[in-house]
Amino acid sequence: MAFENTWIAELDSEDINFIKRFILASGSLKEVAAIYDVSYPTVRLRLDRLIQKIEINDKSNDDQFINMIKRLTIDEKLELETAKAIINTYKKTREDKND
Repeated sequence: MAFENTWIAELDSEDINFIKRFILASGSLKEVAAIYDVSYPTVRLRLDRLIQKIEINDKSNDDQFINMIKRLTIDEKLELETAKAIINTYKKTREDKND
């Protein structure tokens, strides 16, 4: 089975840098928090959001547009209710085209 690395292509440079620092810190969130000069909960939240981004790309049932909307929501660039409305409208439009 070929190595699937499409998830990494969807991450921005800040996310890649965070992953690098996390690995170099041997996975210590406490050490990463010190590097970024932020609290442990802030680093934990950033890691959780990064995990969500990676999981989105692992789901094969959604298309790229829906994944992009989900990533924007995770990054807090789009409100959750707005994202839901966009996705629902998009899905309805696709269903209408198939009918």
